[in-house]
Amino acid sequence: MSSKRIAKEFAEASQSPPAGFSIALPESQSIHTWHVTISPPAPSPYHPGRFALLLTLPADYPFKPPAVRFLTRIYHPNVTDDELGSVCLAVLKPDQWKPSTKVVAVLEAVANLLREPQPDDPLEDRIAHEFRADRAAFDRHAREHVERYARGEPVFPQS
Repeated sequence: MSSKRIAKEFAEASQSPPAGFSIALPESQSIHTWHVTISPPAPSPYHPGRFALLLTLPADYPFKPPAVRFLTRIYHPNVTDDELGSVCLAVLKPDQWKPSTKVVAVLEAVANLLREPQPDDPLEDRIAHEFRADRAAFDRHAREHVERYARGEPVFPQS
């Protein structure tokens, strides 16, 4: 059931992805690993960056949530500011995940997180504090990260 549902969701999502996203499979064609690119719109401080996301669907999907991580560094209170790029997203927490949730809804939640960071549930306390206390500095640092890491074509690992 898992592979069939994943294949159906991939077909739908790749043919008509949410705004600002493009979705592809790696060269290995593993249906459980998706290469996702997000291009946040203006006036986001992440615009005109292009960010690579790695979405991994477990063998027991949809009963377990997918894992999402940023491969492109991003300055964000809910994403670790390191090479792991771990994302804190409520919909992906095991106690909040629902098997009826589709991958497209997860991607839309990521887009919402870029529009509206959640500084009260941070992975990066320092960035969350800056977001709350000095929004201009936060926006400047986010734009600096975009210039440094997200201006080129997103890079995905070789399969």
